[in-house]
Amino acid sequence: MRTPTIPDATTLKLTTVFNALGDPIRMKIAYCLASSGEKNCSAFEVGHISKSTLSHHIKILREAGVIQPRIEGKQHYYSIRKADLNHRFPGIVDLIIAEGGEEK
Repeated sequence: MRTPTIPDATTLKLTTVFNALGDPIRMKIAYCLASSGEKNCSAFEVGHISKSTLSHHIKILREAGVIQPRIEGKQHYYSIRKADLNHRFPGIVDLIIAEGGEEK
């Protein structure tokens, strides 16, 4: 099994992060992690989407540097990179929480 890669905190780009958060489903995933901590894929409350679609959205968030995985056996747990994001872009996690909780 390959270990998923995430960008180093110093290479995070605001445009890439905003692009990843621009999709409502990815914003809900980020909100879920920012407001309640680490979760397994099956615990995301993002509506009725297929596992492959959820995996695609998680991959985009991971590659943008918004979330990071922790692998335990066959289980993948994800958390938002609060410290890295707030260090690079102060206040961004607060914006995710403020915007992610609103239904559009």
